[in-house]
Amino acid sequence: MCECEPKQAPGPGGGAAPRRRPAPLLFEPPEAVSEAEHFFDLESIEDPRELLARSTELALAFRAAADRAIEFQAVAAAQLADPRRFDRLPTAVIAERAEWSEDYAKKMVEFGRELLRSGRTAD
Repeated sequence: MCECEPKQAPGPGGGAAPRRRPAPLLFEPPEAVSEAEHFFDLESIEDPRELLARSTELALAFRAAADRAIEFQAVAAAQLADPRRFDRLPTAVIAERAEWSEDYAKKMVEFGRELLRSGRTAD
């Protein structure tokens, strides 16, 4: 075996553990389907009233999910920038990791600190 190849961990009996295929992630797309792409089956709704209601419902749900995700980003940024952490990161590094400007990263750190102080964190 080449030095560059990873070694298998020993199995329970001391021998090499059998290789297993990793479990698929919940969000992995299924195998390629020949059908056209579907977006929550909106394209199959013919009644414009129903289409407006369903698409509005989806837009509001996505907006709420995006707002919640931003709160999680802010909390994580605040935790990473916490001066009490031995492994704290400067805002420039946080900005780079999140693909933000450094000014935006500073604002997100402060927003996250406010969320942590108020107890409105990831519940």
